[in-house]
Amino acid sequence: MKIQRTTYISLGSNEGNRLNHLQTAVNLIAQKVGRITKVSAVYRTKSWGFDGHDFYNICIEVFTNLNPETLIKTLLSIENQLGRLRSTSASYSNRIIDLDILLFEDEIIFYDHLKIPHPKMLERNFVMVPLAEIAPQVIHPIAKKSNQFCLQQISDTSDIEKLTVTINRPIALVEKFNYIAIEGNIGSGKTTLAKKMGDDFNAKLVLERFADNPFLPKFYQDQERYAFPLEMSFLADRYHQLSDDLAQFDLFKNFIISDYFIFKSLIFAQITLTKEEYNLYGKMFNIMYKEIAKPDVYVYLYQSTDRLLDNIKKRGRDYEQNIQPSYLDKIHRGYLDFIKTREQLNTLIIDVSDLDFVNNDSDYHTIIEQILNFKSE
Repeated sequence: MKIQRTTYISLGSNEGNRLNHLQTAVNLIAQKVGRITKVSAVYRTKSWGFDGHDFYNICIEVFTNLNPETLIKTLLSIENQLGRLRSTSASYSNRIIDLDILLFEDEIIFYDHLKIPHPKMLERNFVMVPLAEIAPQVIHPIAKKSNQFCLQQISDTSDIEKLTVTINRPIALVEKFNYIAIEGNIGSGKTTLAKKMGDDFNAKLVLERFADNPFLPKFYQDQERYAFPLEMSFLADRYHQLSDDLAQFDLFKNFIISDYFIFKSLIFAQITLTKEEYNLYGKMFNIMYKEIAKPDVYVYLYQSTDRLLDNIKKRGRDYEQNIQPSYLDKIHRGYLDFIKTREQLNTLIIDVSDLDFVNNDSDYHTIIEQILNFKSE
C-alpha cells in the first residue's frame, strides 16, 4: 500500500462560469490526485493585484499518494485541461482556474518553482479564510501557529463574502464500497485492474493464487483426467483464502479488492466437469459459499475473444498458449448464464474490449467512474 498524505489546495476562478470551473477542477482532482475529504464554502473576493473580475475561491483537503513534485505537475495539467495558459509574466491576470498547493503535511520545500508552504498564503484573506474553515487547528510549518491563529493576525483587510452556492465533494470508492470483486475470462485483465485499483485506492488486495496450483499445467495437457482434481483444489484454496483474508479485515472499515470471487469455481466446474462430478462438486460449493462474505459490487470485465487470445499470448504463460477460442467462449457464456441467475450479487458488466486501462488513464478512469456510479438494485 502507498502512503497517504494530507495536502491543502487553494482553488480560484474569475472567468466564465466560475462555479462550474471550480466544480470541474474539484472533480478532476478527485480523479487524478486523491480522495477529497473536505471542501470549504465558496468565497467571493475582488481580484488581487490587478483590475479584473471578482474571484470565487475555495480550499480543499485531499488525501493523496502523490509526492509534491508529481502533485504540482498534476495540478498544472488540470489547469491546462480546463483551458488555462499560464503566462511567463510576473503580473497577475484573469484566469479560468488557479490551483495552488498551500500545505503538504508539515513539509517545507523550496525547490525551483515548487514552494511549500505557499509563500504568500499568510498575506491573503481569500486563501486563509477558506483554509481556516476546513483546517483551523492545522499548524503552519514555518509560522508554527495554527491556521486559525494566522488568520487572526493577517494584515489583509480586503472584503471577502461567503456565498450560498456550494461545491459538491466527490464521493470516493472507499466511501461507497467496502469490498469489490473483479472477475472476467482468462486474459481479461482482472488481476491487472485489481492491482492498479488497489495501489491507487490503498486497498487490501486479495489475489488468486493460481500459480501455486500443480494441477493447472496438467489440466491444459489432459483436461478430462485433471478437471476434477483441478477444480476441487481451486475451490478449497479460494475458500480458505477468502475466509482467512476477509476475516482479518473489518468489512465496514477496510477497503478490499479481490481479482476473483468464489462463484468462479462453480462457473469453471460447470464447463470442465462431467454431470456426476459437477453434482458432487456443487454440494461442496454450496456448503462453502454460505460462509463467504459477499462483495458490495461484483465487476465482470468483458473482453472479445480475439482480445483475450492476444492478451494470453502477450503474457506468455506456456501452459496457456494452446487455449482454444471455443474454450474461452464457453467460459464467457458460463459467466453470463450464471450472472443472470444471481441478481443479488450486484453485478456490473463492463465491456473493456476497446479500452486500454493499463496505458491510457482516460480508459482507466472510465472504468472507475462506471464502478463509482453503479447502483445496486
